Amino acid sequence: MLADNEFFYFAYGSNMSTRRLVAGLPSARVVATGFLIGYKLAFDKVSKDGSGKCDCEHTGNGGDRVYGVIFSVASSERPALDRYEGAGHGYEPSNVRVETAGGEMDSLTYVATDKQPGLRPYDWYKHHVVVGAREANLPEEYVRGIESVVSTVDPLPTRSEKELRAYLTV
Repeated sequence: MLADNEFFYFAYGSNMSTRRLVAGLPSARVVATGFLIGYKLAFDKVSKDGSGKCDCEHTGNGGDRVYGVIFSVASSERPALDRYEGAGHGYEPSNVRVETAGGEMDSLTYVATDKQPGLRPYDWYKHHVVVGAREANLPEEYVRGIESVVSTVDPLPTRSEKELRAYLTV
């Protein structure tokens, strides 16, 4: 159940990785996994670093699915999530209905508004998405599809190191 001071957030890209998300939103807790019907995962959102980031692209095709994780997040952290997701800078918040094993759940997600087909994600970004998908036990065929996306090495090694630091064990 959702408390009065919380909202549901559907993560389908790099924020499926709990370690990554909780680093920026300490209140975030996994509630369920699910999918959007009539959407496909694309890495065509233009990032300020020149790489491709995830988008749940509406296709209208009932056979298309974007899988992800629903988190409960404290309402007080909504401004931080908007900043984290780049609201107003290539992504916009959107209310979606997510299919889960327990039924439909209305959730907030972010959809790309600045897109360019053919972009490639940096390898560290794709790693976040794969880690989150595996952590959430998303369908194996779906995870293999993410793993098959061609990525590129970030020209700034320090950015890659910073991004992957969350996975280092102490």
